[in-house]
Order: sequence, then structure tokens, then C-alpha cells
Amino acid sequence: MSASENESLLGEKAYYVTTPIYYVNDAPHIGHAYTTTAGDVLTRWHRQRGEKVWYLTGVDEHGTKVQRAAEAGGVTPQAWVDRLVEESWLPVLETVDAVNDDFIRTTDDRHVARVQKFWEKVRDNGFVYSAPYEGPYCVGCEEFKLPGDLVDGTGEYEGQQVCPVHSRPVEQLREDNWFFQLSAFADRLIEHYEAHPEAVRPQSAYNEVMAFLKHGLVDISMSRSSVDWGIPLPWDDTQVVYVWFDALLNYATATGYGSEAGTDDAATFATTWPANVHLVGKDILRFHAVYWPAMLLAAGEPLPSQVFAHGWLLVGGEKMSKSKLTGIAPENIIDHFGSDAFRYYFMRAINFGQDGSFSWEDMSARYTSELANGLGNLASRSTAMVGKYRDGALPEPGPLTTAEDAVVDRLASATTNADAAMDELDFSTAIGEIRSVVELVNQYVTEVEPWVLAKDDANAERLDTVLYTMCEALRAVAVLYNAVMPKAMASLWSQLGAGEALGALAVQRIADAGRWGQLPPGSNITKGDALFPRLLDEPTEA
Repeated sequence: MSASENESLLGEKAYYVTTPIYYVNDAPHIGHAYTTTAGDVLTRWHRQRGEKVWYLTGVDEHGTKVQRAAEAGGVTPQAWVDRLVEESWLPVLETVDAVNDDFIRTTDDRHVARVQKFWEKVRDNGFVYSAPYEGPYCVGCEEFKLPGDLVDGTGEYEGQQVCPVHSRPVEQLREDNWFFQLSAFADRLIEHYEAHPEAVRPQSAYNEVMAFLKHGLVDISMSRSSVDWGIPLPWDDTQVVYVWFDALLNYATATGYGSEAGTDDAATFATTWPANVHLVGKDILRFHAVYWPAMLLAAGEPLPSQVFAHGWLLVGGEKMSKSKLTGIAPENIIDHFGSDAFRYYFMRAINFGQDGSFSWEDMSARYTSELANGLGNLASRSTAMVGKYRDGALPEPGPLTTAEDAVVDRLASATTNADAAMDELDFSTAIGEIRSVVELVNQYVTEVEPWVLAKDDANAERLDTVLYTMCEALRAVAVLYNAVMPKAMASLWSQLGAGEALGALAVQRIADAGRWGQLPPGSNITKGDALFPRLLDEPTEA
């Protein structure tokens, strides 16, 4: 949906999706691109439902890690993050073909002012107090740790307590801080999640959150005195907001929280908040499903509809990590396979919400079998045969036989099933439903043998029906796959000559995709470049 189309839906509640804001201490890897792609596929799909959509992503720029990295690099923290954002984080959106509505930076003036306003309100509501803090802190996680969070170190750190994520010793902090009264919200959150179990997904994440809540919550420091790089507390300029209690607020500040009534920003907030889905990695689930809703309750704001925690991407059996040098840059994959194949693979091969392993070999195999030899081959031979047998003009179909009826029925059910799967953020199942149409039509072509029919003029009407069936099925597949593979489907849409009669691909409605007979006879069918060209060289891991 274009900006103008979104504007035509002013006043309607937007389907609001967020990624986590990524910590900007280093370059992005495919774990970050995975989440961004999921959000983009989801919001593109909802746009094609005709819904108003708002898709937010961005970066987290404050905290100890950034300050230390900048100091080591001999530049200011602001200069450090500006370079990383411009050179690494903004370009990756284009690399994966993400169409976001906003990009928030926690150094934005709008964010800073609104964070301060938020915490003033929480303090005025009686949920912030001053107290000393002493305990473990992981700089890598930018997280205050509980003693039970730590594990025994191994190797060079044997005999020490280390962070289970970074496998490094934590720092012991002693500071006079301001505390958020997190403990006041355990019962309210338990009550909320019992009434709305869909608010934390998948089930494993829900179970984890409920167990944590029922164990009891302790108040947590929401400020730091030993760090300069952060948002100053409006009532205490010796302290900055603890980075997580700054970063989490981006979901509200980006859409206009705290704006003056009657302004455009206030109108945006009114039609976006609360968020429909926060997409997060499971390692930051606690922040999003415990701390974040508690903060909102303290400020009197409604809670997001859902936090969905996806699994980790594993390489060699280990979670992808910048600090452990196991990250793979998205462009290393996309330069070889293309962005459409990247988007398809990670949404298809990995069940969203579970851990999944990436390998070059598996991606190559799926690219060849499912995309090049599957969809790509169907598109190629369909357009080529209309060109060869009907001079590029889509013929009028004759009566449908049981063979065509099977295609029509499968397309209708696949459309319904894929749409339902998208509601559950089950991308793999949704793609599998669409792929089943491609597989059935390829089987259909093999069985009806249009190249044999073309040898006898007596079969002309039957051939017309077969050719129409092939192209009409591809019309529907282009609509359904557009959210996943926008570049390839735009090419297919053009090859089918669908734009002239049906309009732009992006405005085709999901609900109508399975309705048979939309591609008009006479449409100009042209054989274009291969949707998924053969890969001649093996990819090189980086």
C-alpha cells in the first residue's frame, strides 16, 4: 500500500508491526535481516488485505557498549553511531527489500523528549524511587543480571560467574540509581496473560514468561550514573535512563507518544497504538513481555496485542553472534541468490518461533528445486508455450475438466489456508500452501502434455484451456507470493500482461487471489528473463 493509500484510510486503526530496534554497536548479520524480513512479509500481506499498515524498525544507540566502542575508536559516540547507521543499518533495509514506514533512532530528538515525558509521568504516578544498586551487570547484554541468571565460566573464565549469552564475566556495579517499581505489576501481568494467552507467542514463550512472573518480580534500576551516553533524567541530570528503559519506549515514541493534542503526531499515535505485533528474538523476550508492559501499565497506556518471540538462527549449531564472530552479513547471501530467494528461504525453511539452522547447501538445494525448477520453470514454459502456440495472446478457455477443477479447488483452499497461517505468523505453512499450487500445476502440465495437444488442430480448444489454466494459476501465485518475493513476482506479473487489465500487483487483494478467471483472454503474454536463473558458481561463505 502506498503512502497515499494509507492516507486514504486516515482514522482507521493501523495494523502496527515492529521489529526490535537493533543495537548499533556493529554491522548487521542475517539474524537481524531475518526479523526485518518477517516483519516486511507480514505487513506486505496485510497491505494486500486492504488494511492500513504501519511498519517500524530502527536502532538502539545508547549505552555502555556504544560509549566504550566510540572511545576506543577515538570519536564521539554520536559520530560513531551516525557512521554505523548510514553505512550499515539503513542499507540493509534496501538489501532485503524492506518497505518500512518509519525508522527510529534513539538519538532522535523526538525520541529523547518523549522518553523524558514518559518517565516523568511514571514518576508522578508513584512508580519510581531513589535507592542504591549493587549487583552484576553484563555490558554485552546491557542488562542488570539477577544472581540466578549467571552460569559457571569455563576455560579462561573457570571459577567465575559469566553471562550465559556472552560467556564472559559480568561487572559488579555499585551506584546510586532511580528504581522502577516493577514488583507492583506481577499480579496484573499474570491476570492479563491468563485472560489473553495470545499476547505472548509461541506457547513456549508464553510458558517462560508466566513462570518468570509467578516466581515474583523485583524492582529494577531504571537509571545509570556511571554512563554519560544516554538520555538524561529530566529530574536528575546526574543520571541517564538505563538503555533498555530508553530503547523499549521507541515503539511508542516513534508513533507520537506524548505529542500535543491536535498535531499530526498525536493523530498517528491514536491510530497506531497499541501495537499489533512486536517481533523479537527469544533472548530479549523478558524485556518485551515483562518490563515493557509493566512500564506501560505504570504510565496508564494500553498494552500491545502480541509479543512474538522467534527462535535463533544457528550456524554450526551455535547462535549467530557479532561478539562471537559467528554472524553472516545478509549481502553475502543475497549477492549470490538474490533478495527474493533470501526472503523465501528464511520464511520457508525455518518455522518462525523455533530455532533454525542455516546452511549454504540447504539454501542451494531449495533454490534449485523449489524456485528455479519449480516456480521458475512453470513460469518459463507457460509464457513460452503461449508465445509459441498462440502468438503471445492468452486464449479463451473452453470447458473445464476434472483436471482443471482440481487446480481451481486447490487454489481456493490454498488462498484460505495461507491467509489463516499468516494470522498465526506461520510463514512456512503459508508458503507451503502457495507452493502446493505450483507443484499441482507442474504435475497438471506433465499429465495433460500441451506440447502433444498442439500437434493436432482438433485439440485446439483443449489446448486453449490448458494454456489459460497455466497462466491463470500463475496470476494467483503472483498475488500470493508478492509479500514474500516482490521483485520476482513483479516480473511475473509483467510477463502475464496482468497490469493493464487488473492494475498494479501490490493492490491485488489476498481474499480475491483464489477467485478463478481474472486474467482476461487476449492478455499479452511475454517470456521474460528467468525468475530464478541457474546458479553457476558455488557461494562463498564469509
